[in-house]
Amino acid sequence: MSIWPQVTYVYDGSFAGFLTCISESFQHREYPFYFFLSGDEQYSLYPLRLIDSDSACARKLYLLLKAKISLQARQLATYAFLTCLPQKERHIYDFIYANVYKGPLLDPTDDRVLILSNAVRHLTHEAHMLQGFLRFSDFSHVLVGEITPKNRVLPLLRSHFCDRFAKESFLIYDRTHKEALCYSSGIWRILPLETLSLQEPEIRELETRKLWRNFYSTVAIESRFNPKLQMSKMPKRYRENMTEFQ
Repeated sequence: MSIWPQVTYVYDGSFAGFLTCISESFQHREYPFYFFLSGDEQYSLYPLRLIDSDSACARKLYLLLKAKISLQARQLATYAFLTCLPQKERHIYDFIYANVYKGPLLDPTDDRVLILSNAVRHLTHEAHMLQGFLRFSDFSHVLVGEITPKNRVLPLLRSHFCDRFAKESFLIYDRTHKEALCYSSGIWRILPLETLSLQEPEIRELETRKLWRNFYSTVAIESRFNPKLQMSKMPKRYRENMTEFQ
């Protein structure tokens, strides 16, 4: 832990905002013990500092980190920000601080590395599972899918689905984090989206869903039904948005 005076940073929750916090910390030589999001109730024994997101400052620090802590370490920190790790900002900050001021962290068993590595492993595994379990429905020639992930997986799903559906228009809505990946004509965006209201499915879409359920029932072999194995291959938390289970 740093010997700098301890403070609490309040920021907007964005990655640019977090990088701005790190830049402010290094500039003022103060250690952010807690990170709070703007608008949340805040109780802290340490002085509160509101940090406004500065995209230019964030970009400058992001490029600087490549030289300071290596490309691999920067990627680990970037991916860790997408995870559901409790107090992730504090863990990422400690990792970056140690790399910058104490030399590169090369020991994979060091807690500052291990905690982030395990969190990123959970993130990438969830994204991999959703590549297979995500289901789309056709709404007026726009493919729409909904997910409820624990981590912010949309940045990891982007390249897979943009390549797979390069000639389509689609939207993937993350209900957990209230954001959506939108793609059309080769252009993609990840945008905040508080709610998603869809019109009633057309008859053709309803028939397609019925085919999915019939397929699932037909390929099943009743005498070999193994719930435990099924759970290991297709966990229940993914089934909520899968057509064949609705």
